[in-house]
Amino acid sequence: MALALCLLPDRRGERALRGLWDRLEEAGVGSLRSHTHGRHVPHLSYVVLRDWDDDAVRKAVADLPAGAPVTLWFDGVGFFRRGRAWLVPTPDIDLLHRQRRALAAVTETGADVHRHYEAATWCPHCSLAPRVRLQAMPTLAAIVYDVLPLVVHFDRAAWVDSGTGERWPLPQLP
Repeated sequence: MALALCLLPDRRGERALRGLWDRLEEAGVGSLRSHTHGRHVPHLSYVVLRDWDDDAVRKAVADLPAGAPVTLWFDGVGFFRRGRAWLVPTPDIDLLHRQRRALAAVTETGADVHRHYEAATWCPHCSLAPRVRLQAMPTLAAIVYDVLPLVVHFDRAAWVDSGTGERWPLPQLP
């Protein structure tokens, strides 16, 4: 189990991203829609924790300044190792600063942060499909590029348990 601090899209963005998941599923490419517990939500993770003090990290993030909604322009598809496909955003400096503040806040509590979410290695992304086989990559790319560019507004934040899909909304957007 891991706990992720995530930005969540507005209703329009969520519909667009879930629609993309549906198109992938219809083409036989497993997306986050059907992955594991099936309760995944479209998101962009600031930080993923592997071990933490729940009260401490929640308080640390609650103390961060509230920010305005984040608008991201997605105009590409990327692949991490083992075939994890994701949408590539064009981040601005504000997003990078916000992620660094969130990372610093949870790190100061003693939380163990997943190495891909450390400041030097964080690559902002919106996951599409967790395990795309090499043969399915052209299909995925064709489906994704058929709808890109995609502009998504992130106006909410939540803690998300990746093992269960359970969410705890935040009162502000860090």
